[in-house]
Amino acid sequence: QVQLVESGGGLVQAGGSLRLSCAVSRSIDSFTAMGWYRQAPGKQRGMVARIDNGGSTNYADSVKGRFTISRDNAKNTVYLQMNSLKPEDTAVYYCNAVRVRPGGTESYWGQGTQVTVSS
Repeated sequence: QVQLVESGGGLVQAGGSLRLSCAVSRSIDSFTAMGWYRQAPGKQRGMVARIDNGGSTNYADSVKGRFTISRDNAKNTVYLQMNSLKPEDTAVYYCNAVRVRPGGTESYWGQGTQVTVSS
């Protein structure tokens, strides 16, 4: 079973920074893509940033220029550097791993880490 463990969340003032980490129990090279998603109270979970196994990235429009996703294959860890945080970034952030195979797609989630940005 694949396990993803997020860390690095917390309370920060607007304009501050946080770095989230996602430690994966399997080699992240084995996944088609890794991503960060977030869910605020009363809202649906949405994609924040994604990086595929070729290193290509894409971001939600709301975080472009402020957030950076990266991966360290040697440590089986994915990061989300969040700068210039805004109160609207407050949410539970989840790490996701996706593996696309001919027989179907596997998707794994972490337990989430809370990020709270105060104004």
